[in-house]
Amino acid sequence: MKLHQRPPPLGSGVHHSVRVIVVVEGPNDVEFLRRISSMLHAHDADLPNLSALEERERLLFLPLGGSSAAWAVRLAPLQLPEFHLLDRELPPETEVRQAIVNRINRRRGCRAVLTGKRTIENYLHPAALRRAGELQLEFGDLDSVPEIVAKASFAREQLSAAWDALPRRAHKRLINRVKRWLNTKVVEEMTFELLHERDPGGEVVSWLRGIHRLAGAFTDDSR
Repeated sequence: MKLHQRPPPLGSGVHHSVRVIVVVEGPNDVEFLRRISSMLHAHDADLPNLSALEERERLLFLPLGGSSAAWAVRLAPLQLPEFHLLDRELPPETEVRQAIVNRINRRRGCRAVLTGKRTIENYLHPAALRRAGELQLEFGDLDSVPEIVAKASFAREQLSAAWDALPRRAHKRLINRVKRWLNTKVVEEMTFELLHERDPGGEVVSWLRGIHRLAGAFTDDSR
């Protein structure tokens, strides 16, 4: 065995059938996109079902575990189309993320989008929350939906304790648990009508169309 052997190229483990890489901030975003695209595909067959593309190894989800400027160019050696979806968050973080988006969009065959709302959870409808967990909550485009839901759920289950008395680590653990629930069970309660009400401009549909175009630019077998 040779010592100091060079590592394999970045793209060596990527299956040759992959047509587009969808880069998101975390696994919860993947869960959201899988489910919302399945619902939208059932409503409009011209929109891609990302789960089906993933199962056929035409699409590769890449959750980063956060946002990083380094990923704006890190995948370039793969020479595959890339679609990046970043949460807007709040200023000044918004400006940092917009700069990353601008850098990615200067690369050929790549498309990056900053969500119009704070995070992907803001595209959920309060009616879907009621159906999934009987929670009567309202929220705006810039609210922290996971935190609002985590506080409400905690208050309902822990009558003798106060949210503000919990340590920061407990807040984070409960919010992360809620994020998983929001992006799985609550998304599954979304309908085309509910999404249209929360997203009248069709942002989510435009993400799917963007992914489909990138995959189609690589091959005609992209649906």
